[in-house]
Amino acid sequence: SLIAASALMVDYVMTVAVSIAASVENLVSAFPELHTYTVELCVGFIVVLMLMNLRGVRESGTVFAIPTYGFIVSVFVMLGAGFWQMLSGHAPVAESAAFGFTGLTPSGAALVILLLRAFASGCTSLTGVEAVSNGVPTFRAPKSHNAALTLIAMAALSISMMVGLSFLATSAGVHIADSVHDMTGVPDGYIQRTVLAQLASAVFGNNSFGFFAVQGFTTLILALAANTAFNGFPIRGSILAEDRFLPKQLTRRGDRLVFSNGIFALSAFAGLLLVIFQGSVSRLIPLYAVGVFLSFTLSQAGMVMHWWRLRGRGWLGKALVNGLGALIT
Repeated sequence: SLIAASALMVDYVMTVAVSIAASVENLVSAFPELHTYTVELCVGFIVVLMLMNLRGVRESGTVFAIPTYGFIVSVFVMLGAGFWQMLSGHAPVAESAAFGFTGLTPSGAALVILLLRAFASGCTSLTGVEAVSNGVPTFRAPKSHNAALTLIAMAALSISMMVGLSFLATSAGVHIADSVHDMTGVPDGYIQRTVLAQLASAVFGNNSFGFFAVQGFTTLILALAANTAFNGFPIRGSILAEDRFLPKQLTRRGDRLVFSNGIFALSAFAGLLLVIFQGSVSRLIPLYAVGVFLSFTLSQAGMVMHWWRLRGRGWLGKALVNGLGALIT
């Protein structure tokens, strides 16, 4: 239980750091002149979220719904427009299509390591799935059925967007590297933009309404994703503090009946990571994978024990599925 709690606490910190870094990265992609202020913007976003939560501001369906639906609609409109342009013989071309890479094509052990890193990075995108399982009691009856439908909808949206964006990015020739110094043919002063920004620019035109719609909704939804950790971390910290595994100061509530010290601690840890890693998403993601894989492995292994003890109809197949999941992570 302590290992699970530790993994969750790490994930909360990383959720804030990675979400804010990605949010600012998309903001900077829309306004490249802000690139030199990346770290300051990241810290500023955290301060805003911290103050909001210290004031007792809580999430509402409307606040989350607008950026969420806006992001989904804008991405699918971009994919539809991009595929239509391809079919009509005017395929979009990314701004980085003419760039090359200084490194050699990976093979052997290097290719295996690259695939493992891609798998680990991809698995970090699944960290929001537990929100559905944790929130099953809040669903309308039949609760488990509606929660399962929600998970299916999430999977369908995620897979379709990921496959569509990957295909369109490959077709448009999007080139991304950890640093512009790892690419050839890059003009002086070039600011590397996100894949979404390059695709939106190629499909809708740079600085067009469609471009800013995609970047704006992406920035908002990532910032709101960071805010979810401000609800979980202070509560989890107070529970651990009550059992004397963390300082007792984390159990104290502020004037707005929120765990103020937990909010301060989360903000400080996430801000420190962003400063150390210069707001780089690619450098923060490997840290994210540690807590994610701990949580995944523990939950899958726990389900194996559950099916083993239950031994109901079809228990062996279910146990094998969960056992395979635990083994992979």
